Amino acid sequence: MRRLLERILSSRLFPLFMKELRQIARNRRLLVSLVIPPTIQLIVFGFALNPEVTNLRLGVVDESKTAASRDLVSNFVESRSFRVEQYFQSSDDMGRELGKGNLDAGLVIPYDYSKDLDRHIPAHVQLLIDAVNSNTAAIAQGYAGRIIASINQTIAMSSAPPMQPNNPQNTATQANQSSTDNSTGSGAASDNGPAPGAITLPQVVLNINGPPVRRSTITARIALLYNPGLENSWFILTGTLGTLLVLNGSLVAAASMVTEKEFGTVEQLLMTPAEASEIILAKIAPLFLLLSCDVGLALIVGYTVFGVPVRGSLLLLYSAGMLCVFAGIGIGTFIATFAKSQRQAQLMGFFVNPPLALLSGATTPIEAMPKWLQPLTNINPIMHFSMISRGIMLKNVGLKVLYPNVLALVIIAVLLVSISAWRFRKQLG
Repeated sequence: MRRLLERILSSRLFPLFMKELRQIARNRRLLVSLVIPPTIQLIVFGFALNPEVTNLRLGVVDESKTAASRDLVSNFVESRSFRVEQYFQSSDDMGRELGKGNLDAGLVIPYDYSKDLDRHIPAHVQLLIDAVNSNTAAIAQGYAGRIIASINQTIAMSSAPPMQPNNPQNTATQANQSSTDNSTGSGAASDNGPAPGAITLPQVVLNINGPPVRRSTITARIALLYNPGLENSWFILTGTLGTLLVLNGSLVAAASMVTEKEFGTVEQLLMTPAEASEIILAKIAPLFLLLSCDVGLALIVGYTVFGVPVRGSLLLLYSAGMLCVFAGIGIGTFIATFAKSQRQAQLMGFFVNPPLALLSGATTPIEAMPKWLQPLTNINPIMHFSMISRGIMLKNVGLKVLYPNVLALVIIAVLLVSISAWRFRKQLG
């Protein structure tokens, strides 16, 4: 061990390595970019990238003005998915506010809403949703459907008589009553249907006259695995961690390499007895060690701020993070071989880094992408690290399960660094 240490200290690589460390230590801007941006980005992403939709601005046109209509509105508010922004006298006034973007949804309760409920016929209400943001509109539609289903279930439970055994005569009576009610409901929908583009909420037809038939029921027992609290930040942070490592590694490596060109120190290095491979290795090694500290920094931020656990092997997770950093350095060095200034390197990074982040599956499922685009994610190091980090941190799985992603990450990192080193060495020559 002592001989190996003496051999390293006496080699030409060690002075070059120390030279790079001193140069990085004098560059305060670079040191700040290694600590502050990743910390802020993780915290912002954890809070901001939240798929949950709450407090949608709801406009209400209550033509019924009864206790039943007020109960319907209170059910929307108590769900915490909607909040009443304003009451309107007519649907036209509310439509204008929807068009201006001052409302996210509008609820129209007709004047005969309470009467229809009392007569045990389908009571129709109309929900208008601003679908400019299609994702928010789809979520809002689902929320409203669940609210109406809950109201209908409450009405059915309060109106249903005691269950009686099956009786053929009762069954026939109920079937006739159901067909009569359904035909009545369809007629009401055709006569007083919603405006084009409106979303009609689901309705329930209640069988009142005949005793209900006893039906077999299926009860689902749902077990939430790996994330029982349904914390969205756990999914977001384990995905964006790889994104930050790759993007930060590529930006820092590109800036460091291009700085040598701008100040002309590359020519001075070529005058030394050091070979091109030693120069490249001496420049990559300090960046690799410093950027690897971001892995630990990200894990500390995730645990202290959001409570993200690490249930699996911390060593395997850290090793995968270092491979991710290695891939980012390879991307940054490759960009630096084409750029002559830091401004050019930043502009070229805009064409590389955003597609890597979007095609990673870090924040959106890969299955939602077009079929022809999904195979491209297999060559994305961020995608493989996202699978590794979620498997280790949330599922407590090891190398036996994650070895395909680890192997792919090793191959991608080695190829990126090898190609970029070959390009840089060719320029040095």
